[in-house]
Amino acid sequence: QMEDPIQLKEEGNKYFQASDYEKALQNYTQAIKLNKDKELQAVLYRNRAACFLKKEEYAKAASDASRAIDINASDIKALYRRSQALEKLGKLDQAFKDAQKCATLEPRNKNFQETLRRLGANIQEKVNARGTLRIQFSTDSRVQKMFEILLDENSDKEKREKAANNLIVLGREEAGAERIFQNNGVNLLLQLIETKNPELILAAVRTLSGMCTGHKARATAILHYLGIDSICMWMSVDNEEISLAVCNLLQTITDCLLGQGKEEHHGKEEALVLDTKKDLRMITMRLLDMLVSKKVSGQGRDRALNLLNKNIPRKDLKDHDNSRSIFVIDNGLKKILKVVGQIPEMPDCLPLTENTQLTASVLLNKLYDDLRCDPERDNYRVICEEYIKSKIDPQDMDKTLHAVQIVSGVLQGPFDLGNKLLGMKGVMEMMVALCGSEREIDQLVAVEALIHASTKLSRATFIITNGVTLLKEIYKKTKNEKIKIRALVGLCKLGSAGGTDYGLRQFAEGSTEKLAKQCRKWLCNNSIDARTRKWAVEGLSYLTLDADVKDDFVEDEPALKAMFDLAKASDKTILYSVASALVNCTNSYDTKELVPELVQLAKFSKQHVPEEHPKDKKDFVVKRVKRLLKAGVVSALACMVKADSAILTDQSKELIARVFLALCEDPKDRGTIVAQGGGKALIPLAVEGTDVGKIKASHALAKIAAISNPDIAFPGERVYEVVRPLVSLLNTERDGLQNYEALLGLTNFSGRSDKLRLKIVKEKALPDIENYMFENHDQLRQAATECMCNLVVNKEVQERWVADGNDRLKLVVLLCGEDDEKVQVAAAGALAMLTAAQKKLCSKMTQVTTQWLEILQRLCLHDNMEVQHRGLVIAFNLISADKELAKKLVESELLEILTYVGKQEDHPKKQHIISVARDCLTKCMDYELIKPLSQA
Repeated sequence: QMEDPIQLKEEGNKYFQASDYEKALQNYTQAIKLNKDKELQAVLYRNRAACFLKKEEYAKAASDASRAIDINASDIKALYRRSQALEKLGKLDQAFKDAQKCATLEPRNKNFQETLRRLGANIQEKVNARGTLRIQFSTDSRVQKMFEILLDENSDKEKREKAANNLIVLGREEAGAERIFQNNGVNLLLQLIETKNPELILAAVRTLSGMCTGHKARATAILHYLGIDSICMWMSVDNEEISLAVCNLLQTITDCLLGQGKEEHHGKEEALVLDTKKDLRMITMRLLDMLVSKKVSGQGRDRALNLLNKNIPRKDLKDHDNSRSIFVIDNGLKKILKVVGQIPEMPDCLPLTENTQLTASVLLNKLYDDLRCDPERDNYRVICEEYIKSKIDPQDMDKTLHAVQIVSGVLQGPFDLGNKLLGMKGVMEMMVALCGSEREIDQLVAVEALIHASTKLSRATFIITNGVTLLKEIYKKTKNEKIKIRALVGLCKLGSAGGTDYGLRQFAEGSTEKLAKQCRKWLCNNSIDARTRKWAVEGLSYLTLDADVKDDFVEDEPALKAMFDLAKASDKTILYSVASALVNCTNSYDTKELVPELVQLAKFSKQHVPEEHPKDKKDFVVKRVKRLLKAGVVSALACMVKADSAILTDQSKELIARVFLALCEDPKDRGTIVAQGGGKALIPLAVEGTDVGKIKASHALAKIAAISNPDIAFPGERVYEVVRPLVSLLNTERDGLQNYEALLGLTNFSGRSDKLRLKIVKEKALPDIENYMFENHDQLRQAATECMCNLVVNKEVQERWVADGNDRLKLVVLLCGEDDEKVQVAAAGALAMLTAAQKKLCSKMTQVTTQWLEILQRLCLHDNMEVQHRGLVIAFNLISADKELAKKLVESELLEILTYVGKQEDHPKKQHIISVARDCLTKCMDYELIKPLSQA
């Protein structure tokens, strides 16, 4: 008889394969008795369970499989055998749970999926046979009740809404999500989606999103159970809320597959290693297919583009893997080009929203930027060129029109590529020729293409020479408002691109007010579609460079409000145009300071010297700012800041930051700005964007922080986010006002709490603040000293002063002797707190400079009671610190000063000063350095 368990197992396997289950059973049983290894024990129990299944002894099979699972909870064979045994024993709900675990561990196993479907159907049959929808959940009866209510068409509406909300909440909790998942919940949620009731569909989709969050295995299982085709179909529906909810579900699943969610595992289950590349590629392909499907709604197409924008290009260029972008370029670039080439006015156009084509252009740009080398960029360019060439057909004007629209779309995406496509043979000539067409649709497409091409400076001269005349003719002759607006914007833009006002000067003969008035009319005309009205805003973004136009515009409240409403539409072009117009109206652009000597020289040589327009002087700018604030500009800007990063470019952020800074100029307006959300909106602008934009936003924050209550301006944890932008302004490269107002803001913050003081220290602001304390500039020195006065309350700051080998104490003692009273107040305050907190500094103070005693005496006799009080507190701290030090003070003229102050009659206004002087004298008496007058 064998005594080796491994040998017995091998013999048992041979008998099992030969269908001799009795002998196999004997070998496995003997091996179990002899074996001491846990892993082998699990395999033996699992194998014996297989024998019992074949012998139809299902209770024993379930028992042995359970023993194997107790040793290894993720033993997929044991789980499946127990599921088979339990099914035969009629325990369908328990069998379903085991099959579900198997499907979680191996989502692609068709056998497991088929078992799940069969068990689900059997459970449903069993339930229906009893005439009730009650599912035999083994855990949470609340889940059971929710599904009962939701699937019952006769349920009260209020009850159904409550059940739906409860289900969503439960799905967001790990325990609740697991309960729903393990108890046929996905199948029941699918039934809710199939009801076609929008409220139930939303509840089901949001619950599924909660269940997928942070759990890769569960997300993978749900993706395969629902099917990517079904998910994309639901996202394609013409219902914004449902489409967005499904988009969020797919994003959650994608996050899990990319490993961006934190997985949680319970019991003995270990982390699962799932190959997600195939699933991610499958999702990407379906999203690309959605772009060109006529069955997909405009909103669905936008969702697909947004998901591609968010998940395909690398978030960090340090990551060398750009394979997802390469895959999309090879398999889907033509599909994206087809979207940008759509013409909404044509009958065969795909369903689009106002943002679809611009979002597609953004995706083109992101993909191009994600490429790492010239061969990759050449491949991208060749695909674009070949696709455009395939659309150019002199015999088919409609087809050629699509080619021009594609070029126009690429011009809004990758800058360099757009320039190269403009250089393709015949493209520019084709665009100009279309302007002269009799068909309005040709004019519309061509004018837009010319507008986008005019920003490419290398081509602007050609367009100015050939296109301006055509645009002027179109503007004067056409009765189509859509074309008229675009032609005007084209003229404005061509003038700007050429570096002159060529187009406008020739066309308007200097009367830009008339053109601006027309733009404002278009802007306020709600009967014109939003896409066309946006062009009116772009026209105004150029025309408001004229001072007369600015003044008229800000006085036109309906036009302002119409522009602000459009700004909330989250369109890349409109955001930039609105921000540009507001920069012009607030004069917040950079201006070169004219040197008087150079101006005189220019006049002498009869050169043109630009003069400031009367309406660009400070008084007019202030009035315009007030009008904008009254019209609600802050709310509009705050809304613009919330736009997606693909829409809100760094250039737009800089413009918005400039406007905010101009709005914050008057301290009286800062409360209004805070109340309308300006403080919150400035924080992201101060940490992201161009260097100039971040500085402007930080300066605006400093202006608010300098005079506002931080608890109101930046409630909660938000206040800590403001510290870094303020510290970033403490730089010699910044101007004096930026440094000064940053110091005022930090002073305000440092007086609020020790947590804020610690944050300022952690942002490494102390060295800069110390440097400014000894700056020649009076205001900077005062602000820095006041800030330090607040900071020295913090222990970490005090340790810097106590440390050996620094002159900080000497410098602050000398500042106490300054003639500037405000500096004296701050410096004496800092010294009073330091000497009170650190006794070591009391003796150190007498060693740092020979002038210390003279300065202290002057403080104690100061005319300003605030300075005098702080001086007396310093004296008290020195006397209290050490008897020898007290003796030194008593032997000086300071005793006479203390006696003079202490003997004064009680007075409410001076009592705090008199009391400190008396405390000093009392301490000296305690030391027996002086005696009361009666004992003298």
